[in-house]
Amino acid sequence: MAMRSALSRLSVVRSMKSTRGATRCFSDDKGRVLSEEERAAETIYIQKMEREKMEKLKKKAEKEKAEKEKESADKKEPHKG
Repeated sequence: MAMRSALSRLSVVRSMKSTRGATRCFSDDKGRVLSEEERAAETIYIQKMEREKMEKLKKKAEKEKAEKEKESADKKEPHKG
């Protein structure tokens, strides 16, 4: 439940960012404004998720690059049989 509500707040935060510039308004599913401690915890969680996503994309890109380099190296070397 906590993850779901954090993700729903993430979408609210992102939509508010696009319409209100750098202003952020946080609230939970009940409509109450989050405390400073809750906002900090949510911000850390969001940053962690974004960092993990970027690391995953970076690893995927590196893997694809290595595969392409291997394929091009295989094409350049004549096969002896």
